[in-house]
Amino acid sequence: MKKLFLAIVVLGTALCASAQKVAVIDMEYVLKNIPMYESANEQLKQVSEKWQKEVEAKNEEAKTLYKNYQTEVVFLSDEMKVKKENEIVAKEKEANDLKRKYFGPNGEFFQKRVSLIQPIQDEVYVAVKQVADSKGYQVVLERSNSTDIIYFAPKIDISDEVLEKLGYTANSK
Repeated sequence: MKKLFLAIVVLGTALCASAQKVAVIDMEYVLKNIPMYESANEQLKQVSEKWQKEVEAKNEEAKTLYKNYQTEVVFLSDEMKVKKENEIVAKEKEANDLKRKYFGPNGEFFQKRVSLIQPIQDEVYVAVKQVADSKGYQVVLERSNSTDIIYFAPKIDISDEVLEKLGYTANSK
């Protein structure tokens, strides 16, 4: 009885899947052909490099304090050793706090990325949905980062149609 039920479920799933129209999209390709996206990525790169230099400078300050401490340690009183060690720890904490502020899970870089990239992604999503609805696709798979798609017929790739819907033309594929 269980085998019969399982066979019916598998057959029903196969019939439903075969009735659905499927399309694929290469989001990497689409986004590379949107000048605003490339501009946003360049802005993110610049701000990331700037903030990374700030964090590295703080780390260098901590390393310098530590090197100085190592050369002076034999001449320092116990009280001065503790004071210098606390300065080093404080500088390391300052560097780590700055790194977390900029690059942490909800840091400024993440927030900047969301503010620059999210509107573009939302616009692309709307265009994908419009193209899928107009062509009767029930499923749209993303192919640029997927290792699960072994083969697809080029005629179901809607990447260029989405770009067209957004008002852009393809530069390369």
